[in-house]
Amino acid sequence: MHIRSKIQLSALIGASMLATTTAAYADGEVNIYSYRQPDLIKPLLDTFTQQTGIKTNVLFLDKGLVERIQAEGANSPADVIMTVDIARLMEAKEGGVTQAVTDNATINKDIPANLRDPAGEWFGLTTRGRVVYASKDRVAQTSITYEELADPKWKGKICIRDGQHSYNIGLIASMIAVHGEAYTETWLKGVKDNLAQKPSGGDRDQAKAIFAGACDIGIGNTYYVGLMQTNEKEPDQKKWAEAIKVLFPNSADRGTHVNISGMALAKNAPNKDNAVKLMEFLASGEAQQIYAEQVFEYPVMPGAEPSATVKSFGTIKPDTLSLADIAANRKKASELVDKVGFNEGPES
Repeated sequence: MHIRSKIQLSALIGASMLATTTAAYADGEVNIYSYRQPDLIKPLLDTFTQQTGIKTNVLFLDKGLVERIQAEGANSPADVIMTVDIARLMEAKEGGVTQAVTDNATINKDIPANLRDPAGEWFGLTTRGRVVYASKDRVAQTSITYEELADPKWKGKICIRDGQHSYNIGLIASMIAVHGEAYTETWLKGVKDNLAQKPSGGDRDQAKAIFAGACDIGIGNTYYVGLMQTNEKEPDQKKWAEAIKVLFPNSADRGTHVNISGMALAKNAPNKDNAVKLMEFLASGEAQQIYAEQVFEYPVMPGAEPSATVKSFGTIKPDTLSLADIAANRKKASELVDKVGFNEGPES
């Protein structure tokens, strides 16, 4: 069985047992429902357990996290929700599966106000840029804009994952916030016309396609570059990373689109005190450093530095567009993906 399948099966069995034996919870446990892949948060959770003795149980889901907690109702074992972007944080809040953590001096000190919900329902933990992976061999330019991705000069040269994936919806939603829906529709048609193939795979697959010569540029998150560069288990990924350079779009004007990973306290957390302890730890400088060094994301704590690996990509100028504004345009973004037939790929 694939290792991820084992992780998911183990987590599902554990969560099922916890859901039916809530009274058996030990004081030393905290249950995490996570959209973040287990290997990305394991270093953080291991450190938390070492420091506190509190055991962490992780249920990883690719989708349906909010629906699962809703179905579990008051007996849900979920304590902390960890997500991969602002949309899923908003989805959790709007789905009624979170509760506020208010006036927590520890968390509020370490996470800037613009990266946490004013009502305390969710908190950003890290940021990542949605950047352009460009072939070192075939792309001479060292700067680019998102708008330029629709330029016919890139026809047959762009690779990207599913247009409906939350990472791409966030980017498209940011274009709507900046340029409006009509412009973004035309732009998205242009990007579609420039695709080398139908959208597929994950962000790392776009680097693989560039390495293989299937396309010249791809769209991906910054942290995947670090994960590929340091992947000892799958050394081929190092070759993919070596084939690309990172271009930070719109560095000369509004800045590069960024999204966040984040956390929220589950509505019916049975281990609330331990959950808050975990949230305080995740917001701390120590956890920010672990994120920076091992997960290759940008820490949100003011003054905290990214890892040397991330710095090697170049300097990011983050777009200061409100994440709430981006989230508000996600439905329109999703509709545009379908309207232009983006996932059908180029017409010729």
